[in-house]
Amino acid sequence: MRHFLIRWFITTIGVVVAASVVSGIRYDVVSSLLLAALLLGILNAFVRPILLLLSAPLILLTLGLFILVINGLMLWWVQGLVPGFYVDSYRSAFWGAIIISLISWCLSAFFRDSHGHVQVLNHHPRVKRVSGRVIEPDERRLP
Repeated sequence: MRHFLIRWFITTIGVVVAASVVSGIRYDVVSSLLLAALLLGILNAFVRPILLLLSAPLILLTLGLFILVINGLMLWWVQGLVPGFYVDSYRSAFWGAIIISLISWCLSAFFRDSHGHVQVLNHHPRVKRVSGRVIEPDERRLP
């Protein structure tokens, strides 16, 4: 449950930033924003993998850029399902999805462990010192 709440919080921050940066994305009340972030997370968890699988040839053909189109579609669909959350055009959804993806990617770097699970990182791993000797090349053998 903790992992889900962290992901929801990260997505919510991304949606807030996108709504403040992109002029075509807005919300009436904070509850609409929270519901939109929740629904976006659910769509990304269940619908997006199916869309990625179905559009795999197009994703390969465009060298992965079609994933941006799919992310924009996810945000576009959310605005139709959440009352009080508005996305004026697909162009706004596209740029908003890019911003949400970048924010989520940056913030997830602070909460992800080596297995891909979300985990709060509160310290850095220690650097282990290696003891040994350095072998210098023999200058007589060099041409």
